[in-house]
Amino acid sequence: MEEFEVLKNLVGFNTIKDNQNQEIIDYIENYLKKFGFKTESKTKNLVMSFGDSQELGFLGHTDTVEYISEFKNPFDLTRKNDLLYGLGSCDMKGGISGFLDTISQIDLKNLKSGIKAYFTFDEEIGFSGIYELVENNEIFPKVMIFGEPTDNEILTGSKGVLEYKINFKGLKAHSSNPLKGISANMNSVKFLYELNEFYENDIKNEIIDMYEIPYTTMNVGIINGGSAVNSVSASCDVAIDFRIANKDHVNKINEKINKLAEKYSADVNIINSVEPFYDKIEFLGDTKTTNFITEASMIKNCKQRMILGVGPITAHEVNEHISVNSYRKLVEQYKEIIYKICM
Repeated sequence: MEEFEVLKNLVGFNTIKDNQNQEIIDYIENYLKKFGFKTESKTKNLVMSFGDSQELGFLGHTDTVEYISEFKNPFDLTRKNDLLYGLGSCDMKGGISGFLDTISQIDLKNLKSGIKAYFTFDEEIGFSGIYELVENNEIFPKVMIFGEPTDNEILTGSKGVLEYKINFKGLKAHSSNPLKGISANMNSVKFLYELNEFYENDIKNEIIDMYEIPYTTMNVGIINGGSAVNSVSASCDVAIDFRIANKDHVNKINEKINKLAEKYSADVNIINSVEPFYDKIEFLGDTKTTNFITEASMIKNCKQRMILGVGPITAHEVNEHISVNSYRKLVEQYKEIIYKICM
């Protein structure tokens, strides 16, 4: 098998919005079967295992984001000097391919404990794949590798996330007599002002040094209200997200938002609520964390989680690519972890 052939094959599947989900998991299943892996379950997810007692697991999502027209030949892995271009080459078919190549280069018969492998769908939009596994009470191995792109750095923690969609209800009236109406837009402005005051005084000032951005962040992503410049707005939608550094902030923020919602006639929907995590892994020493969310954050019944994948980190970029050296290094890193955990 030629070097990078597996990655080339994976990139060749159009898995935008899980378009060729069946084809890619069939390919992965047939590949791992050659090395003695058995299929545990297969829906749009694929779960496979080797050995009777699995101490180590690997998880990778097979879907990718969409691309724009400037990305030439997105489904054809192309090498230019020491860079490999292709949609998903970084996020995260590079990680999946690195795992598959690793399996082909080790003597599995010498392992004292087994390996379990998970290949999920819908990570880029709704996390449906990992939620399916969790809701089916999947028992994950005590150590899990998540092949997201990290530029070969091992990350063992992540911030959490709180995402809200909030609708403000008003009463429509002509702007020449605004007292006859109730402005949903103005209520949203007052709500956001008070929420930001609370955030600046009670949340942001708590420093958590383990993160690059060492505090919980707040972002108002969407404000969409009103129907005309000469009408009092009857409805306004706001979308807010917090990247949570301290799990205690989840309850504090929820309580504040619910109080403000009652004050300003708003309906609150929590879109996502995920706690932060940090797993100390003794043989790794000091490790870094990430501000973004991965499927590692969704798993609770796992003792140690590490996020490790290729680089440079060009996820979601035009002409997504990785370096040859990073890919080769990743295979060696995966080997080292397998030897450490399973032998």
